[in-house]
Amino acid sequence: MRVGRELILATKDFVKEDKLISWTHLITALILLGTTLVFSFLNINIYVRIFCSIMAGLMMVRMFIIYHDFLHRTILQRSYPAKVIMYIYGILILSPPSIWKRTHDYHHKNNSKLFSASIGSYPIMTKSKFLTTTPRERFEYLAVRHPITILFGYIFMFIYGLCIQSFIANPRLHKDSLLALIIHFTAIGLTLYFGGWLCLVLGIFVPFFISSAMGSYLFYAQHNFPGATFSNNQEWSYISAAMDSSSYMEMNPVMQWFTGNIGYHHIHHVNAHIPFYRLRETMRKIPEFQSAKRTSLSPFAIYKCLNLKVWDPESQQMIGLGRIKRN
Repeated sequence: MRVGRELILATKDFVKEDKLISWTHLITALILLGTTLVFSFLNINIYVRIFCSIMAGLMMVRMFIIYHDFLHRTILQRSYPAKVIMYIYGILILSPPSIWKRTHDYHHKNNSKLFSASIGSYPIMTKSKFLTTTPRERFEYLAVRHPITILFGYIFMFIYGLCIQSFIANPRLHKDSLLALIIHFTAIGLTLYFGGWLCLVLGIFVPFFISSAMGSYLFYAQHNFPGATFSNNQEWSYISAAMDSSSYMEMNPVMQWFTGNIGYHHIHHVNAHIPFYRLRETMRKIPEFQSAKRTSLSPFAIYKCLNLKVWDPESQQMIGLGRIKRN
């Protein structure tokens, strides 16, 4: 069994990008997203509009994975058209490039560290720390990880977290966060004025709600699942964080496509330069990845993930509030 640097080196063969495939995925995603959005605005059969609105939300997820890979410098580098497209998409999706890249790069370098800043990831407290916090600190911690906060990721993670909070913290560095907010709320106002409330709901709110909720939950569950482990900063290692604290989320082929194979998250954390369309191939050809810790999108698996609240060093597992109260 290969571990550590040897395992990273084993993934080198899968880093190579096929630019034709990358462009094909990008162009088809943009066409499908644009088409479904247009049909959700048109004055046609309401059921067709609702279907297209839902599909637009799912396509926004797929397009986000492509954007995510681009900012990892995994695909379409040295392409000015791709850079323009990705910058515009980041602004429109309320995930401006400046804040997303900074926080996501930090997440990859510090995933599953117990005592690092919770930049780009959901905060983690140990059981002892949780029990000694003030009621306000405890409320704030649980609120960030609450299922309602994740469900309404459109408001809490994207509008507030990635845009409002980043701009307030550093207006000079995150001007694009303000630009994203201005464009988004201008689009809301213009849609309501010229198209009415139904266009606003189906053309903007439903797609953003679906994509943001899915994005928030995927990001949460990929590192907060039964079996995930967390380490003191001194004991932390990059490979252990990738293999023991990042999940393989089993999905059907349809959801794998919409989520751009992000379910192979343990592989992505071992080597973020593997294009999303080569992750499945990597897992098939490297046996070490096939024994990954798993979760899924089943209702029971979602419930188990959302029930986890704090890290218990004694039992070496994440536990829920019920267990803390029993103890």
